[in-house]
Amino acid sequence: MKIAIIGTRGIPNNYGGFEQLAEYLSVILSNDGYDVTVYNSSLHPYQETKFHNVKIVHCTDPENKLGTAGQFIYDLNCILHCRKQQYDIILQLGYTSSSVWSFLFPKKSKIITNMDGLEWKRSKYGTFTKLFLKKAEKWASKYSDVLVADSKGIQNYLKHEYKKESIYIPYGATVFNKPDKSALTKFNLEPFSYYLIIARMEPENNIETILKGYLESKTNNSLVIIGSTKTPFGQYLKKTYTNPFIIFLESIYDMDVLNHLRYYSNIYFHGHSVGGTNPSLLEAMASSAFICAHRNEFNEYILENDAFYFSTPKEVRDVIQQSIPTEKRDVALKNNLAKIKNVYSWKNISSAYVKVFERA
Repeated sequence: MKIAIIGTRGIPNNYGGFEQLAEYLSVILSNDGYDVTVYNSSLHPYQETKFHNVKIVHCTDPENKLGTAGQFIYDLNCILHCRKQQYDIILQLGYTSSSVWSFLFPKKSKIITNMDGLEWKRSKYGTFTKLFLKKAEKWASKYSDVLVADSKGIQNYLKHEYKKESIYIPYGATVFNKPDKSALTKFNLEPFSYYLIIARMEPENNIETILKGYLESKTNNSLVIIGSTKTPFGQYLKKTYTNPFIIFLESIYDMDVLNHLRYYSNIYFHGHSVGGTNPSLLEAMASSAFICAHRNEFNEYILENDAFYFSTPKEVRDVIQQSIPTEKRDVALKNNLAKIKNVYSWKNISSAYVKVFERA
């Protein structure tokens, strides 16, 4: 079976959730004997034509010159290349800048689209962009042979909004069980003496809500924030919340470093509120981080009773100020690890995708 994965900036992951999915899924599938190709942006730092056993095709991406418009041209170039390859399956991760070219997909390939979250709800977008994203979502749902939803919430939404059935396949994660506190030395951090956020600097990730609650708590523990502040909102946060105890570390993609930071955090704050199963949440669970998450159906479905929740700065403040019973913490960590092993392992996720591919 020949499988192509498009819609990401490429592998190895240097960006986000879909790239993480593309990396893990493609490597597992290729190791299992499938012929797998991942499409990479020409701007990706990895310029080889193979990653492990996965074939890499680099397509021209003018985003550095044209901005967002360049993403549409990059996706067009990927699809045009796909037309010549006779793939059995084209797995499209997301639809934002690719579904506009849906009519160009090769007719003999089965198009399977992971619909991601509700992109048009993101507060960073203006009215016109939101209208376009809603239209792109509709195109993707119409022209795909199979829809994949990474959360039950998205699955329910697709059925209600478009009368379309979808297959629920979440993201995966790998259990981290080899902590070494010396990994914190270069950050001047002590184990369990800091709070942690790992997120893109966007309003819907509720970083400002967490920052306000953190400051209201008057705690002496630091708040470490990982994510690029080069966005307008990131610049705003960095300028507005200048405090010696608030540490902006910018983007980190080294999974071992991230796992150590998560493992040794006192509380991991997960503020994502738009979208489905977020990879960083599963990775926090897999790293034995104690989690306080934004209260919404996506997070609650995954975490159930094994976390604290917040919606306001006051609730963040109250979580920080309270003494968390050791038993509560231990039970939550144990239950979340069990979910990763039994439900959200990459082996389980890849097996679910294989079933979808074979059925298609």
